[in-house]
Amino acid sequence: MIGLLILLNVFFVRFTDKPAKDAPALSPRAIEQRQKWNIAVDELDYPVNAAYLDSLRKYGATVHHTSRWFNGATCTIDNQQVEQVARLPFVKDIETTRDNSPRGSFYARRKLPVMNDAEASSAQQTAGLLSDQQLALYNLLPLHEAGYHGQGILITVCDGGFTDVNILKHFRQEQELGHFDFTDDGDDFYSETGHHGMFCLGFISGLTDDYRGAATQADYYLMRSEEAESESPKEMDNLVAALEAADSLGTNVFSVSLGYFLFDNDEWSLNYSHLDGRTTRCARAATIAARKGMLVCVAAGNEGDDDWHWIDTPADADSILTVGAVDVNGQIGAFSSYGPSYDGRVKPDVCAVGVQSTTLNLNGKTTRGNGTSFATPLIAGMAATLWSALPDENAMQIRERIIRSAHLYNNPDRERYGYGIPNAYAAYTGTTALPDNPSSVASFKYMQGNTLYIYHNGHAYSIVGRLVK
Repeated sequence: MIGLLILLNVFFVRFTDKPAKDAPALSPRAIEQRQKWNIAVDELDYPVNAAYLDSLRKYGATVHHTSRWFNGATCTIDNQQVEQVARLPFVKDIETTRDNSPRGSFYARRKLPVMNDAEASSAQQTAGLLSDQQLALYNLLPLHEAGYHGQGILITVCDGGFTDVNILKHFRQEQELGHFDFTDDGDDFYSETGHHGMFCLGFISGLTDDYRGAATQADYYLMRSEEAESESPKEMDNLVAALEAADSLGTNVFSVSLGYFLFDNDEWSLNYSHLDGRTTRCARAATIAARKGMLVCVAAGNEGDDDWHWIDTPADADSILTVGAVDVNGQIGAFSSYGPSYDGRVKPDVCAVGVQSTTLNLNGKTTRGNGTSFATPLIAGMAATLWSALPDENAMQIRERIIRSAHLYNNPDRERYGYGIPNAYAAYTGTTALPDNPSSVASFKYMQGNTLYIYHNGHAYSIVGRLVK
């Protein structure tokens, strides 16, 4: 079945108009949040014309999913019917998004993480869990100590599937509100191809005796948009569908560790000039989602030491958090993709641990790997925990707090660090002060001026470990 689908062309069919408005495609939660934050319902919130979809089906089209934001549908259409469909009076235009001759999946060739079991030294065990070290880099532990763990926040994690999320303690039983698959790969949502999604999810929600994620008490929707069989623009439209679904459900934080620039058909591959936040549909959709009240976190990409060099899309989107990768000492990873966006905006926006970062493996044990894929859910989890502490603020206010707390905010690095490493406690308080009782927290990071320090067992150290006081 998979081979048959791959051999058929896929198109994005754009419509001329929308029907008379009945009801927006929004859940009660989404409507309540729009009202809370004074975000008006507009044309983008209404679904596409169902009669148009029925007409496409009469011409043999298989409708995979629709886009209310771009007023169209992703469809498989027999090549012999394409011209007839294009002449329908309600069809504005048709764009091919996957052809019938895949050349081997770029996704399978790209640099996916190599995981290694993480063993804590006695010194590390004294300082706390390995996972706490990466949370301490952006000073999240004081918020955890204060009882904030993402309660009341709805997170959507979008990836290529999620293998065996049962290892994430109580996750499926209590916190997964549902899952959605926007691909046509045919694999089970929780199949063995979903390691990457499982690893990313662990950074946020993982909770075992040896590990804790960044927002373990948030609620979650899981979504799949990445197709393992090919790399095509259709996957960007799958991601658009996921963003729209998350918006409909009232998602607060959207975490996606996927990015695109090179496709199996070279004619569709991007160049740097496309990374302006206004060219690809998935980047435009990420910006729309942000303006609809969602905090979107996107991996910058792992091409910093490759010929491509730049961030991927939708990391070029405006009003989101694009995330680069550093190690636990705050040093940028060589692979972390470069900014700025083509139109000159700071990218990445912030950084988190993505060099030898710690998550959970298939056995529920701690494991390590590299990638901006892993830094991104750490920032998403930080945002959820911060938002749970400040529930009356909106997505843009939370984003602004995170960026303003970062250690290079006053002098951003437009190519590597962006605004730098955030400080969750400073973002919460709006200051760069230490916690009221710093001795109650074993180890964390804090800001003084533009300098990031490590506080551990009553002493302050520079980011490279030099004793300061």
